[in-house]
Amino acid sequence: MKGILGRKIGMTSVFATNGKITPVTVIEVEPNVVSQIKTKEKDGYEAIQLAAFDKREKLSNKPATGHLKKANTTPKRFLKEFRGVNISDYQLGQVIDASIFTVGEMVDVTGTSKGKGFQGVIKRWNQSRGPMGHGSQYHRGVGSLGTLLPMRVIPGKKMPGHMGHEKVTIQNLEVINIDLENNVILIKGNVPGPKNSLVLIKSAVKNNGRINEVDELVCYLADENHEEITDEMIEANNIDNIDREETNEDSSSQTENEVAE
Repeated sequence: MKGILGRKIGMTSVFATNGKITPVTVIEVEPNVVSQIKTKEKDGYEAIQLAAFDKREKLSNKPATGHLKKANTTPKRFLKEFRGVNISDYQLGQVIDASIFTVGEMVDVTGTSKGKGFQGVIKRWNQSRGPMGHGSQYHRGVGSLGTLLPMRVIPGKKMPGHMGHEKVTIQNLEVINIDLENNVILIKGNVPGPKNSLVLIKSAVKNNGRINEVDELVCYLADENHEEITDEMIEANNIDNIDREETNEDSSSQTENEVAE
């Protein structure tokens, strides 16, 4: 079991060399710091606490600042625990980055879903509406709330209420690419939460450590042998385009004159 904290940047698509297009979610994964190690003798369970994403010391209170000073790190915005890990593999103050995962590995991503506010049963629970004609007096209502015998609403009845903004985990998502230079992980598909929200990336619990083969992605970055485009080259190209347009205009006008004769 391994995990790391990240921030959802947004979604995009990547292309493979064989022409396959894959929708991915871009997750920023800055180096995480092990801010605390919990043991069974002292805390009753084993877990590690990770801290990620710096914030100004002015915005951190004294208890939080003192807690993170034990790990020799600056104030962090997010702190989360990961259970089920081998605590002997971690040390207080250790830095963890995206290299703990490999391309093709399956992961579980946990985040807080987008808040939708107060919604009715049709949007919240996907119920069917009634006829929309003027003669029908039932359109988007809840419908029957229960039977006659109990004379009360049964607990668990699906009714209007607050929708979204709850903890959601999507399992078995594939890691498409890892960019250690820019601290970015590309994960296939969508993950819960709005942009810039915190997400937890953990090893998949239902995958048994299987790693898939990922198609080679198209790289749009220029290599070392690529010639750098200068202003002179752009100007020369524009002049060539103008010459071609003038040549085409002359040839077209000459053709029109021949037809007229």
